[in-house]
Amino acid sequence: MPMKWSGALHPLSLLVQAMVLATTLALGTLPAFLPCELQPHGLVNCNWLFLKSVPHFSAAAPRGNVTSLSLSSNRIHHLHDSDFAHLPSLRRLNLKWNCPPVGLSPMHFPCHMTIEPSTFLAVPTLEELNLSYNSITTVPALPKSLISLSLSHTNILVLGSDSLASLHSLRFLFMDGNCYYKNPCRQELEVAPGALLGLGNLTHLSLKYNNLTVVPRNLPSSLEYLLLSYNRIIKLAPEDLANLTALRVLDVGGNCRRCDHAPNPCMECPRHFPQLHPDTFSHLSRLEGLVLKDSSLSWLNASWFRGLGNLRVLDLSENFLYKCITKTKAFQGLTQLRKLNLSFNYHKRVSFAHLSLAPSFGSLVALKELDMHGIFFRSLDETTLRPLAHLPVLQTLRLQMNFISQAQLGIFRAFPGLRYVDLSDNRISGASELTATMQEVDGGEKVWLQPGDLAPAPVDTPSSEDFRPNCSTLNFTLDLSRNNLVTVQPEMFAQLSHLQCLRLSHNCISQAVNGSQFLPLTSLQVLDLSHNKLDLYHEHSFTELPRLEALDLSYNSQPFGMQGVGHNFSFVAHLRTLRHLSLAHNNIHSQVSQQLCSTSLRALDFSGNALGRMWAEGDLYLHFFQGLSVLIWLDLSQNRLHTLLPHTLGKLPKSLQVLRLRDNYLAFFRWRSLIHLPKLEVLDLAGNQLKALTNGSLPSGTRLRRLDVSCNSISFVAPGFFSKAKELRELNLSANALKTVDPSWFGPLASALQILDVSANPLHCACGAAFIDFLLEVQAAVPGLPSRVKCGSPGQLQGLSIFAQDLRLCLDEALSWDCFTLSLLAVALGLGVPMLHHLCGWDLWYCFHLCLAWLPWRGRQSGQGEDALPYDAFVVFDKTQSAVADWVYNELRGQLEERRGRWALRLCLEERDWLPGKTLFENLWASVYGSRKTLFVLAHTDRVSGLLRASFLLAQQRLLEDRKDVVVLVILSPDGRRSRYVRLRQRLCRQSVLLWPHQPSGQRSFWAQLGMALTRDNHHFYNRNFCQGPTAE
Repeated sequence: MPMKWSGALHPLSLLVQAMVLATTLALGTLPAFLPCELQPHGLVNCNWLFLKSVPHFSAAAPRGNVTSLSLSSNRIHHLHDSDFAHLPSLRRLNLKWNCPPVGLSPMHFPCHMTIEPSTFLAVPTLEELNLSYNSITTVPALPKSLISLSLSHTNILVLGSDSLASLHSLRFLFMDGNCYYKNPCRQELEVAPGALLGLGNLTHLSLKYNNLTVVPRNLPSSLEYLLLSYNRIIKLAPEDLANLTALRVLDVGGNCRRCDHAPNPCMECPRHFPQLHPDTFSHLSRLEGLVLKDSSLSWLNASWFRGLGNLRVLDLSENFLYKCITKTKAFQGLTQLRKLNLSFNYHKRVSFAHLSLAPSFGSLVALKELDMHGIFFRSLDETTLRPLAHLPVLQTLRLQMNFISQAQLGIFRAFPGLRYVDLSDNRISGASELTATMQEVDGGEKVWLQPGDLAPAPVDTPSSEDFRPNCSTLNFTLDLSRNNLVTVQPEMFAQLSHLQCLRLSHNCISQAVNGSQFLPLTSLQVLDLSHNKLDLYHEHSFTELPRLEALDLSYNSQPFGMQGVGHNFSFVAHLRTLRHLSLAHNNIHSQVSQQLCSTSLRALDFSGNALGRMWAEGDLYLHFFQGLSVLIWLDLSQNRLHTLLPHTLGKLPKSLQVLRLRDNYLAFFRWRSLIHLPKLEVLDLAGNQLKALTNGSLPSGTRLRRLDVSCNSISFVAPGFFSKAKELRELNLSANALKTVDPSWFGPLASALQILDVSANPLHCACGAAFIDFLLEVQAAVPGLPSRVKCGSPGQLQGLSIFAQDLRLCLDEALSWDCFTLSLLAVALGLGVPMLHHLCGWDLWYCFHLCLAWLPWRGRQSGQGEDALPYDAFVVFDKTQSAVADWVYNELRGQLEERRGRWALRLCLEERDWLPGKTLFENLWASVYGSRKTLFVLAHTDRVSGLLRASFLLAQQRLLEDRKDVVVLVILSPDGRRSRYVRLRQRLCRQSVLLWPHQPSGQRSFWAQLGMALTRDNHHFYNRNFCQGPTAE
């Protein structure tokens, strides 16, 4: 018996639970665009939600404010005509990576995307459309408003004359990667001659990686950017770029490649190719950027650059110009060139002893950046770069990866505007001494390289770039990282007193710095010595640098691991201008100075050491940081801290504003001890082992603004824990073990939070969960609320959004009895009401209407109701059109007045019912306001005037005054449907627009529809998906 009751109550309990959930969610406003997230500037982000169809957002959402919609990286394979029609202001649409081609799919699954004809035509405001990485084979129908179109990495292989014919506003077209080794097609992209000629506003065209063998013909003259790299165009002549006089950037690199340096599948360039006509670019007078990289060029023809007086960027990298650059005259006319890339123009398997640039480099008077890495020469002296020495605005010089072993660094003093020199990834081992032997090999001695010498450099280890000041703002930076330096001698930096930033990381420097190594560098402000083996023993280390502001000594752990060797940090006190110091990842644990002292240091990175062991040695290192009187920023992450006692925290500098304790082993933290740090604003405890936020609460009066306790194991938070921290604005509780988020944790502080991150917690999504209401109240502060905040239990909901609750999981006994009571009451009413109606229905009906008659407002309403109006419809038509008048008098009048029997309608006709003696306007006013509906019979809708216009205006006035829509349109001609007003009214109130059928079989249905339209209120006909009726309250 109990099992039968349970089965009977199950559906009813679901119904009641749905009502309970709806009531609960009504207390807070759901995110408007579930399951997506609304971001600033009208962007709705639906990326990576595994959607299989375009979401249709609720009518309550502010869909008119959506200007951008991103549906990237989903599984949408079919786009319907109505998918985007509900977004009237949509301007940018991103649909890439939904149905990728087989070659680009991670699992190489076949896929085909279907786009219905009016999908994008329904969005007349669309300006940017991205359909890249989808398996489409043709260009879909597109709106004329489109400005930017991306069809890259698709299966479109034909671009015909009608593909983009109507897109006269298009400015950007990207069709890259439709036919290459990752997206094979065994043919080339076919662009019909003149297919793009009609795009008069097109300025950017990109057709990279498409197996093109010739430049597409008849391109629009408006083009400013033409990108044709990595095709198979091995011949270029003036007619290929004819009429492109507005061109500013041309990229034809990678069409005839040198494959010994290729990182991907490569086809060798045929012998004696490429072929570039001398006048290929001569008519491109506005050209500012030219890319000829990876083109197997072994010489430069000066005529190629004739007429390019505005050229600012020239990329000649990855060619065979290792000899050409020593004697070419091609650069003599490029007086406006600002950036020149000559990287990886090396001889196969050869390293030259010396390199001397051609004198024509001295003509590049506007050059700001020169890239010469990967040319492979072993010595650098004043003759190497002599033509560059007097270039007035040269700022950046890149010489890395050249196998340079001898370098005269003093030569850079002769460069007046030089700001950055990159000599990293070479083989420099010390000061250059050009011996006689070296002079003998300047003539061109070659050393054959082994294949291993060309291996890529190791991946850069993350450094403290976010810690030390940015060298880009300084006047001169020299990068010597990843060389073979073992010692540093002052002779290396002779004549470099103006140097302000020096990078010596990733070398093998193992000497003990004693204050003499950097004597010439009197202007140095930033020094990077990370990833070396420095011995910090001398008291006067680095004291020869009077302006030093930032010193990076991280990753010098080898000396600190030597047992029994002491280390001296007293040099820090002598660096009067030092503001940033990094001692990170040195495994510092013992036999170091007992205290760091400085009156200038503001930021200290001490992460990656063993402070836990140091503080475990009694009071020996208890005051280690206390001498840093103005310290603001302190990083103690990864220091193997198991506890942080209040008296230890109290010995930190009182000036601290930022304290990072990430990735330690803290399972306990006494929060009240924060009173010892009165200026602390940021506390980072992420990645520890905290189980609960208890032991009191955040102390009152704290200035804490940001607290990060993510990636712990927090499962409980004491009520009111955060409420006393009045300044708290950012709180990160993500990646913990929280099953709920209780508003009692925050008190009145909740409304002031700017960021509350609770993602990656196993929230328990029980029915009526209180945390849902709270998160909805503060949803503006919760990042990724619709998609990143997910359920952890029950098991059926694990990993789903908190707004995807399953009502079947919400059954309980009390709820079942409530459902039973409600169902019993419904059955009793269902039986009792029909029985009472059968036995005494007439008496109840009489009493009901008698009571209604006694109500005063009812009496007034009945006296003013529509039943008191003399006519059912006022018929308005153009009397000058005999065919229309004949149809009204013979067809319309007969059908509605004579052939409907007792349902006959009362029509008001001008020639029959208007009273003589009254003015035209008086009769017109009486007819419109004395009829329930105003029926307009129209043959055409393009020219409406006279009585028709006046009647329509009065009907609109009645709509404003009485809130009654009384307009009914009958259109006799098929041409009348083209009117924008008619189409809009059909969309809003379809039953009030009737079209006269020209087939006799449809006329009976027409009269029935017209009768219903004249007898019922238009309010019932309005489409609720678009608007509310004019009488809706």
